[in-house]
Amino acid sequence: MSTNQRIDGARLWDSLMEMARIGATPKGGVKRLTLTEVDRQGRDTFIQWCEALGLSVRVDSIGNIFARREGRDPARPPVLMGSHLDSQPTGGKFDGALGVIAGLEVMRSLAEHRIETQAPIELVNWTDEEGSRFGRSLMGSGVWAGVYDEAMVNALPDLEGVTVGAALDAIGYRGPHPARPFPADSYFELHIEQGPILEREGAAIGIVTGGQAQVWFDAVITGQDAHAGTTPPSTRRDALVAAARVIARVDALMRERGEDGRGTVGFLQVLPNSCNVVPGEVRFSVEFRHPRTAEIESLAASFPAEAAALVAENGCTLELREKLRFAHQPFDEACIGLVRDAAALLGLAAREIVSGAGHDAVYVARHVPTAMIFTPCKDGLSHNEAESIEPHEAQAGCQVLFEAVVARAGRA
Repeated sequence: MSTNQRIDGARLWDSLMEMARIGATPKGGVKRLTLTEVDRQGRDTFIQWCEALGLSVRVDSIGNIFARREGRDPARPPVLMGSHLDSQPTGGKFDGALGVIAGLEVMRSLAEHRIETQAPIELVNWTDEEGSRFGRSLMGSGVWAGVYDEAMVNALPDLEGVTVGAALDAIGYRGPHPARPFPADSYFELHIEQGPILEREGAAIGIVTGGQAQVWFDAVITGQDAHAGTTPPSTRRDALVAAARVIARVDALMRERGEDGRGTVGFLQVLPNSCNVVPGEVRFSVEFRHPRTAEIESLAASFPAEAAALVAENGCTLELREKLRFAHQPFDEACIGLVRDAAALLGLAAREIVSGAGHDAVYVARHVPTAMIFTPCKDGLSHNEAESIEPHEAQAGCQVLFEAVVARAGRA
């Protein structure tokens, strides 16, 4: 049944805009890289808001933040909700932050309407979902879920040599609680779609049924530095040309799989990166995504040999290291049903959708029944300072989150 209570859309939007001022960029986005001083400011603000509501806050050893509202039965496993506050270097205001701030608005509305739930509710800010600083996407939830070894993650350096462990200590967010799963009833995450489907179809809500399968590689192609003016074609071992041919093959493999295919090279580093030197080394990332696990398994098996052959044709060598691989992660049918019911009760146009992006929910779902809610974003644009949603879209997504969480936690 519907709660018949409504979240405060204006308050939600004001808090989103206030958080967006932390790390604001001239083009209207945010730069809130994980475990930086700016991230600390965002975390501190979030905790202040939570404590003002009387929520009890704890931080685990990888910096994940949990804010708890007690239920009538504190022994019951909590219903979790959340997302992340870190951003890409040129990120938007809503990627991640919408889920965290909407969860805060759920907590505020529960207090305002004096709603008591049977189960406790906890709001989570996961550390480093983006992976843009230390190269491990979904880092905080990955350590929590046991996907990543915590000691390995603590030793990961950024481009300036600062490790995760040192960065946690520098901003004071290495918490005393262990970063590992605890008994939880369920997990709900609200997020912008980061794609064009909902907007294109006029749907207000995406009922997310699961996350795509993915495989990521780190690649290093080694050729030979040489003078650009004196080295003839017959003796060149141009690592950048070899990389270009591999990158073209990534694009072709994506397109062979139609509209469901995804293949991306998003990071590229050319050495020595001088205009009159034939590049002797190129480092780059490769990732493939697809709704079907079998397609990713096929690519994971065939791509390394294809890439090595292309590189060898150019007189270079390839070191290809698989960075991560995970299967399609289905979400929990009962939790999905609560999202579906909430959208229907509120009269919101909705459609089922598979998440094209990786989210903390994908790792949390390995231990806890999980569902996600998507809202549209303008032109499907995300990981971009021009990322945009409308206030009413944020409000609709938050109201669905509110309904689903209250239904799962059970009114006293």
